[in-house]
This record gives sequence, C-alpha cells and structure tokens, in this order.
Amino acid sequence: MKRTILAATLLLAAVARPAGAQVHGALSDASVVPVNTRLGGTYLQLDPSSATLSGQLRMSFYQNFDFGFQGGLSRVEVGSNSQQTSVRLGGDFRGQVATEGASFPLNVSLGAAIDVESADGFTILSVGPTLALSRAIGSDGKWIGYGGASLLLSRYESGGTRDNDTSFPIRAGMEFRPTPDLRLIGEMQVAVSDAIRDDVSFTLGALFPF
Repeated sequence: MKRTILAATLLLAAVARPAGAQVHGALSDASVVPVNTRLGGTYLQLDPSSATLSGQLRMSFYQNFDFGFQGGLSRVEVGSNSQQTSVRLGGDFRGQVATEGASFPLNVSLGAAIDVESADGFTILSVGPTLALSRAIGSDGKWIGYGGASLLLSRYESGGTRDNDTSFPIRAGMEFRPTPDLRLIGEMQVAVSDAIRDDVSFTLGALFPF
C-alpha cells in the first residue's frame, strides 16, 4: 500500500512539473499570478487545536507559472493541555494547465508544496502534489468559487514520538473581489486520513495584487 501511495505521489509530482497550492489550504483561486506581478496575502486559520496568523507572497516570471512563499506563527496545542507557539514556513509552485473560457468551464492548476512547522518537541515536515480548480460566479467576475485537493506525505515528531503519515486534504472556498486591489477569501479544509492535524480548519484572508 505504501509503495502504491509513493508511486502515485511521484506520478502526480511529475505531472505537476510545469505547475501548487499550499499545505494548509489553497489560499486563492486556481489562476496563477500574471508575469512580472506579485500577490501578497494575510490569513487567519482556525481549527480545534490551533490558531495561526500567516502571510504569503506570490510572484511570476514565466507565462502560466508562479511560485509562493508562506510563513506565520501558530498557537498550537501539543499533547494534553500544553499550548506552544510554533513557526510555519513553506513554499510552493504551480502552473495553470487550463483557463476558464468559451472552450473550457474552469481554471485548473497543478503544483507541489513543502511546509515545515516547528515548536519545542513538535515538528511536522510535509510535502506533496496539489490540484486546484476555480470558476467565476456571475457575469461581473467579483465572485469566484474554488476547490482543490492534495496528497501530503508528512514526517512528524511530537512528545518524543516520531512517525510518518499520509493525508488527503480537500479544500473549498469563495473569493470576493470588491476592487482590483483587494480580494477577500473564506475557505474550509477537510483533512482526510490525517493522524497529525485536525480534521477541519477554516481560513479567512485578504489578498493584495501589486
């Protein structure tokens, strides 16, 4: 079973070579950042055992391809009734393989992400391929629905225990663009078969193209 999962991961990563979304969520729609532009973001993520404030910077130097850096601080429950402050750092890349238009109904991007979260006696390293989909709702383009999924392989240490885990996060969100310089998102992530993180998390964020 583990060999099958590893083979699937390598296959998806190979498919995603020209393409990502983040370990902790999609955090935006499936459209990549235009060439020579940037996208900043701030996020508040909540789940039953942690609260995280993070930021992101995305940029692009090639057509239909972008990459991003993420970082933040999390107040996380480690063990029984033990609260710690952890640091999250990550990066990803993604490529847009389909664009919404008359010939196709969705934006589609493929990619891969890596992330590490660390506190005293608590570390998680996660890596894996991702898929994101999005579609404009209405004719004015201000509302965009998006979703996606990921296959994450994680190595973790908690309370002296070290182990590996495989999970399948599924994401669904809505993006609102009241002005060209501001984008607001609300997103839910359900982590299927995740032995480390909570099953459900919610993210609120603001994105700033520049």
